[in-house]
Amino acid sequence: MSSTIPDRVTLVAHARDSIARGSKSFAMASKLFDRVTRERAWLLYAWCRKCDDIADGQDHGGAMTSVADAQARLSMMRVLTHKALAGEATGDPAFDGFGVVMRECAIPARYAHDLIEGFALDARDWRPRSEADMLRYCYHVAGAVGCMMAVLMGVDPDDRATLDRACDLGLAFQLANIARDISEDEAADRCYLPVEWLVEMDIPPGEHMKPWVRPRLAMLARRLADMAAAYEASARHGTGALPPRAAWAVLAAAGIYGDIAREVARRGEQAWDHRVVTPKREKLGWVVRAGSQVPGRARRWPGEVARAEGLWMRPD
Repeated sequence: MSSTIPDRVTLVAHARDSIARGSKSFAMASKLFDRVTRERAWLLYAWCRKCDDIADGQDHGGAMTSVADAQARLSMMRVLTHKALAGEATGDPAFDGFGVVMRECAIPARYAHDLIEGFALDARDWRPRSEADMLRYCYHVAGAVGCMMAVLMGVDPDDRATLDRACDLGLAFQLANIARDISEDEAADRCYLPVEWLVEMDIPPGEHMKPWVRPRLAMLARRLADMAAAYEASARHGTGALPPRAAWAVLAAAGIYGDIAREVARRGEQAWDHRVVTPKREKLGWVVRAGSQVPGRARRWPGEVARAEGLWMRPD
């Protein structure tokens, strides 16, 4: 393991490759940032991606594999993250770059620890019993990242209202992921649908991907899509606190990812026959649309409007 942290240019180049391989949607949205913010977003993404890959035995996504050493992987993730936060070389550019961006932006370390707690839930084969359980998981694996991204974009770490909106966008993204990936998760022996939801729909445990259950599963997917839309709408009220180019990127990402949930709902019972993606043409459409929304965003989505009643609240 190298005892020195690679130079920033090298770390940024690695992170740029990581986001290009791991998420076409986020890669496109990141191009709307100014250069400094864009590079920082790449550095944060590369760490998130690497942690996800360590946890799931993947390489920039793809089919999940069953890992026999989940706790050992989690321990490695924690050790490398701790070293990166301490400014020590880790021997891994994703973690080294993470340490750089955390120091540059003074991002509170608790959000990184919150994200890792999401991986800890997966490592012990956790399943959500209630809707609140599911949303807590969504916070750990995506809402916390939304908070980190907000600080990276210049939001004061003490600006609770704006961070709540940033968390909302992370929740919207993860709810879309859950709806889209029900089949893939089932193949990896995972299920993020609350047990209480399955009971309500009279779906036996482990049977939710059976053909005869599809009509009821489609109803649950629409429920997830509706929830994602509510959190996406709430998140837009935080864009007035962001610099124009950051708001442009966030609004574009919200639309692009929101289309995933909307398409899952539209496909109904066929939602899992083929993986749902947002076509490039539609992504470009959201880039243009988001750009037109930037000038009047504070009037259209005023930040002082209270979050809708019933939305899940992130922990202090």
